Amino acid sequence: MKAVLALALALQLGSLEASGPAAEPKYLRYERSVETPAGAKGQACAVLDATVFAHALSRSGNDLRLFADGVRETPFALVENEPQPADVQTATLLNLGMRNGDVVFDLEMPQRAYTDVTLKLDAKDFLATAKVSGSDGHGDPLTELGTFALFDLSRQHLSRSTTLTLQEASFAELHVTLHMTAIDGGPWPGLQASLVEGATVPPSREAQTLTTVAAETTSIDQHGRRSVATLRIPAHVPVERVSFELDPAYTKNFLRSITITARPDAAEDSAAMETLGGEISSVRLPHAAGGAIDVRRLSVDAALGANLEGGATIEVAVENGDDTPLPIKAVRLEMRQRTVCFEAAPGTAYSLRYGDAALRAPVYDYARLFAPEEKPVAATLGPEQPNPQFTERADSRPYTERHPELLWIGLLAVVAILGTTALHSIKKQGHKH
Repeated sequence: MKAVLALALALQLGSLEASGPAAEPKYLRYERSVETPAGAKGQACAVLDATVFAHALSRSGNDLRLFADGVRETPFALVENEPQPADVQTATLLNLGMRNGDVVFDLEMPQRAYTDVTLKLDAKDFLATAKVSGSDGHGDPLTELGTFALFDLSRQHLSRSTTLTLQEASFAELHVTLHMTAIDGGPWPGLQASLVEGATVPPSREAQTLTTVAAETTSIDQHGRRSVATLRIPAHVPVERVSFELDPAYTKNFLRSITITARPDAAEDSAAMETLGGEISSVRLPHAAGGAIDVRRLSVDAALGANLEGGATIEVAVENGDDTPLPIKAVRLEMRQRTVCFEAAPGTAYSLRYGDAALRAPVYDYARLFAPEEKPVAATLGPEQPNPQFTERADSRPYTERHPELLWIGLLAVVAILGTTALHSIKKQGHKH
């Protein structure tokens, strides 16, 4: 689900409209051309890269402005690709039973398109195939959707997968025949229908999170039994996922723990340091019950807050234990894809500008009422350039705000005067007695 961000606190109904200076091109330090196809008209969207967030002067992009022909401020919406937890729904389990030594059941599906379906199975150390078909109920004919390999390889210190990776579908019901065996291909002990406890349905892959690379390194150091990548993130650049690229020729199975540590530049002690964990894995095996297993999970969700208000060093460590280090070709820090969307007019040159700390978040009716189109015009950002007309904005704050130290000096002076006066008063009272 795409969440429209009304640029920081824009939905607080005008709270920002009456305060803050107006945006002027000359006060914005950086500019990027926004290129649209010749003759393009209607809703257009351009993906923002990490450079924009590094040089915009707030995480939420308060100082982003779009100009037409370099002079006219153009309303836009900042759109973030972010499926919400509520988008994960539950399928209703029906008609659970046994047939010819297999577990059979139906799933009543949510009324929307879906791709992956994750089965909740109370079982370990197994190989399984799930034959899946779909129908719209009411005695409609079944449509074969495929046979999918499921597994749990805990005993071999490998990973688990109970997800049916379908092509996008919208059938009202799925019919599943689950054939389970032990890892060696023999009967799975204690097989009974009750091991199927339910199923969840995440957003379709088409609706899931898209990401943009925020930082990348190909330099991997070996520190004892750890493979360590170190990356730098400037202020205001969000990090929401860490992904790995391995040598494509590497086909061995593995399960490795990952430790991600963020150290803010301004931190004076370890209290501000953030540490997150996760796992990456790969399983490629022939399946004793037919087909093959080929599952790679090479990314870890990692929402790091330490780097949002200042620069940070991110250390990504792979715990190898007694195993040979993985042939890691690259480690990437990624942020959820953010796009700037606007109404394009033919023959108009657009530019995105940012870098004015005095600006507040704009409030546009366009952003408040924004409805994303399924296929907007694809716009692209040109390289970042310094604004050749850039002028430092004069500091219009009151003198006392620009020099807050004077308030402390004055306060200390008043305290000293009051203290001296009180001391003299006490001495006078003493002389009278």
